Amino acid sequence: MIQIFITGGTFDKEYNYIQGALYFKDTHLPEMLQRGRCTLETDVKTLMMVDSLEMTDADRTIIAHNCARSPYRQIVITHGTDTMVETAAFLAEKAIPDKTIVLTGAMIPYAFGSSSDGFFNMGSALAFVQSLPEGVFVVMNGRAFPWNRVQKNRKTGNFEEMNPTEIP
Repeated sequence: MIQIFITGGTFDKEYNYIQGALYFKDTHLPEMLQRGRCTLETDVKTLMMVDSLEMTDADRTIIAHNCARSPYRQIVITHGTDTMVETAAFLAEKAIPDKTIVLTGAMIPYAFGSSSDGFFNMGSALAFVQSLPEGVFVVMNGRAFPWNRVQKNRKTGNFEEMNPTEIP
C-alpha cells in the first residue's frame, strides 16, 4: 500500500475564468489514479490545500506527523513547487525511520488538461517511491533527487541536481 498525502500546490488548483485567479476546490488525485488506470493499492488523505508559498513550519509539522504515523513505508506527498525543497529538508531533519518519502508537484494545474505536467509527475512519483531506498526525495521532470541535492531552476521551471559546490 502506498500512502498519498495531499497538501495543495499548483497540482490541485482550479482556474476561475471570471476573476482570472487560481483557487483550490477538491483534489484531482482520485480522478488521476482512475484515468491513469493505476492498479496500485493507495490510501489517499488530504492534509491541507495551501499554496506552498503560504506553507508554514506548522503545516510542515502536520505533514511530518502524518508521515511518522502512517502505517505504510512508501509515501507520496503532493506539494507546491515553490517550497517543495524546503519541506523535503524539513522532513529529512525529522529523520522519520523506515520510510521512503517522495514529494512531487506540478508547474501547471492538472485542471488545465494535457498541458499539465502533474499527471506525468504523479506517475513518476508512484514508480520511484516503490524503487528508491528509505529517505526523502523530490520527484519532478521524470527524475528523482535526494532532498539535499535538488533545486528548482527559477528560469526554466525545471528541477535539477545541485552542483557539489552548491550543496550545503
